Amino acid sequence: MRMSLMNSIADRSKGDPLPRVRRVSHWSRVGIVLVVILALIGEGRTGWAAAAEVEGPPRPPPQWRVSATVNYSSGSYGTDSRTNILYAPITVRRIFRDGDISLTIPFVSISGTGAVRLVGGAPTRTGSSGGSVVGTSGGGSGRGKNPGETPLSATTTDSGIGDIILRGRYYLIEESSFMPFVAITGRVKLPTADADRGLGTGEFDEGAGVELTKRLVDRWLAYMAGGYNIIGDAPGTNFHNQWWYDVGIGHDVTDNLHMSVFYEEYRALVDTVNNARDLLTLANYAVDDTVHLTGSLLVGLSNGAPNYGLGGGVRFRF
Repeated sequence: MRMSLMNSIADRSKGDPLPRVRRVSHWSRVGIVLVVILALIGEGRTGWAAAAEVEGPPRPPPQWRVSATVNYSSGSYGTDSRTNILYAPITVRRIFRDGDISLTIPFVSISGTGAVRLVGGAPTRTGSSGGSVVGTSGGGSGRGKNPGETPLSATTTDSGIGDIILRGRYYLIEESSFMPFVAITGRVKLPTADADRGLGTGEFDEGAGVELTKRLVDRWLAYMAGGYNIIGDAPGTNFHNQWWYDVGIGHDVTDNLHMSVFYEEYRALVDTVNNARDLLTLANYAVDDTVHLTGSLLVGLSNGAPNYGLGGGVRFRF
């Protein structure tokens, strides 16, 4: 998931379980009618005044999620220079009875030499050589921010639209007393980021995975997920395809606040850096049924991950 996918608090719904939409049963409709009749008798009112006090059948859960987050990460990723990344995605998600689908459109700003860029929304080392900071502007023969080029000899900052991500989930198994909630996931990364400016790879990526969530005793939940991504090779590159997994535990601190901690690992795309490993802490605070506030803190555990990352955002449900 990673810090860069702060919107995956909405994507994966950690701390925000997704009940399926239920049809109002025949007996529920009968019960509603009885409530209306008893209310009329008990209050001794008739007509519009009484009807105005009847709330009607329960409304289905909100079907849409719209989230906006801002994430900042910084690290050297095994190079001689530091790469700072601002990742600000907007995600729109539609909930269905048996699954959901989401579209993420991010704004990206990366300050670095081109050795590190965003792949699927995650800061990732893509350069085989790291370059070094020797001045205030880049350039030079054979150097550039394209994935197939040698990284610049100095740090520059580039900004723009990042890669658009289309993601879907199918709810395979509902949680029960002994079975976890199980969802099958699929995702496609559209290469809308400018690869020549170091914002992306310029290639399509596809992936699939599985997610499990199980409520434990009282207010505790367990999380586990894993998957495999097919990474598109940019000209002059031969990236590894990427397996990944994460395991975590969450706690309902209050009725409104959910905290969770995850250990994550992603396979490196190049041999010159270790797999990305990190600890990620997430917080989800429900202001009300419509507005949720989110926050995150990431600590890198290998040179393939950022040294640290911070994020915050807001999610609307309707």
